[in-house]
Amino acid sequence: MEETGHTTQENTIETSSILTEESHRKSTFAKRFRKGLRILVVLLVLALGGYIYVHYFYVFGSGVKTGTLNYVVKKGYIFKTYEGELIMTGLQSKVPGTIQSNQFIFSVDNDKMAEELMRMGGRDVELSYKEYLGALPWRGYSTFIVDSILSVK
Repeated sequence: MEETGHTTQENTIETSSILTEESHRKSTFAKRFRKGLRILVVLLVLALGGYIYVHYFYVFGSGVKTGTLNYVVKKGYIFKTYEGELIMTGLQSKVPGTIQSNQFIFSVDNDKMAEELMRMGGRDVELSYKEYLGALPWRGYSTFIVDSILSVK
């Protein structure tokens, strides 16, 4: 009888140690899975943040355009922005045999500068601008944002 009791006790110890090992393995797997999931989420958030920064806030290019200021208007449904058009000297044609003027469509995010430009319609101006890869609704419809007026003739 003692042997049977002893065997039962050994079986119970072995069974409990197997259960402990299994639960430890499951617990370790769950911890590793959660850690990997956290790392993946952090990497996705960083990648999304990087994409948004480069697409909407990184200055892709900058330059100067010169031409006759056609118009500057304030428009928009929710975000009222200043949009303008500059007719540059020279002619450009996409289709052979036709003539088309070379236009520069831009946005202005500075109210004071936009008001100045509104009073300069029909005059030759030299504008400095920044180019972004994407347009934001509160910055304007265009990816070209005029940041200063260099000269007026």
